[in-house]
Amino acid sequence: MKKIILLFILLYVTVTAPAQRNEILDKRLHTLQVVVNDDPLLPPIMTLGGHNHVKISFDEFSHEYHRYIYKVEHCNADWTPSDEIFESDFLNGFNDNPIEDYEKSFNTTMLYTHYALRIPNEYISLKLSGNYKITVYNDEGDEPVPVLTACFSMVEPGVGIAATVSSNTDIDFNKAHQQMDLTVSYGQARVIDPHRELQIVILQNRRWDNAVVNPRPNIQAAGKIEFTHNRQLIFPGGNEYHKFEILDVHVPTLNVDRMEWFDPYYHATLFPSQTAKNYLYDEDQNGAFIIRNSDDYDVDFTCDYVFTHFTLKSPRLPGGDVYINGAWTCNRFLPEYKMDYNDRTQAYEATVLLKQGYYNYNYLFVPEGETVGNTGPTDGNFYETENEYIVLVYHRPNGGRYDKLIGYRRMNFISSRQ
Repeated sequence: MKKIILLFILLYVTVTAPAQRNEILDKRLHTLQVVVNDDPLLPPIMTLGGHNHVKISFDEFSHEYHRYIYKVEHCNADWTPSDEIFESDFLNGFNDNPIEDYEKSFNTTMLYTHYALRIPNEYISLKLSGNYKITVYNDEGDEPVPVLTACFSMVEPGVGIAATVSSNTDIDFNKAHQQMDLTVSYGQARVIDPHRELQIVILQNRRWDNAVVNPRPNIQAAGKIEFTHNRQLIFPGGNEYHKFEILDVHVPTLNVDRMEWFDPYYHATLFPSQTAKNYLYDEDQNGAFIIRNSDDYDVDFTCDYVFTHFTLKSPRLPGGDVYINGAWTCNRFLPEYKMDYNDRTQAYEATVLLKQGYYNYNYLFVPEGETVGNTGPTDGNFYETENEYIVLVYHRPNGGRYDKLIGYRRMNFISSRQ
């Protein structure tokens, strides 16, 4: 007979998320992309082995060649370096190789050089599952200078993940939240003490600011743990992402009010958004972006850069700031994505330099002194919202030296009312 242990009734607690830090450190660099298997809509997670690959690319604002080298690091579940293993444990080959794939922009007002790195390549391949951080350095001075970091993960499936998301939550019913029920079955993994050996991360729309890290299971049974009616797994519903598309620098396209030329650059003014009062379904990609133009050919170095003007019609929101957020902001609250309030127009406004393409975004209110964004005051929270959820399960057995990623599940919540 299986012995089922009720651990305890959980109270909701805030858990600090680990930082997956896609980060640009040099202001001359733009449009950092981390793309798995040539699909920009996929999260940066792939299966270890096989023909899977990741491509990391960025633009440097000049037509001058710069010698960039890269270093690969294996990271723990919390994205700190795995300091108990050696480079030879996780890497075939050697670090500090140059990025040899680069191309100057063609027929663009903004001059840039596009650099790209694919892993695995002829110099390196990866041997272990887990988290990986790529640091790119400018190698032209006396010492290499870091210019960006890019993160992705490798999974070796070893556990079963069963998950459902419902709008019938432990704090409201069909109102403003969504709640996940989750079961992790050990499967091929030998787990003796799940509390010590397993680390679980749940992401909503790939955001790390509101990620749930290491929730405590309600039930521990033979071969599995369960999270049922767990208050830690309740997320604000949010709203569908806004979207726009800049395919032609001369003609307004999806949700662009007007395209204008102010010498020496193009400007795109988006239709204003308004603080949402009701839910309205609109198909989106939950924050993703795709670089492309109307020709859809050699887009990496033929797409131009456009100053893009955002407007959110809203009363001034006291006690915090409003940020534009999406995968293209690296889901980080940076000064360039902070909106300023215009008392004359009664709106939040911001201008961001973006490469031509298709973009999803939302507006997040970040209270002073806090690090978690809130859609409530800006885009609203609605139970019907189609959201993407990702579950990651890491395992370090007793005596293990690094965190394996042994479970990955991606799913979308779709309301029955849609």
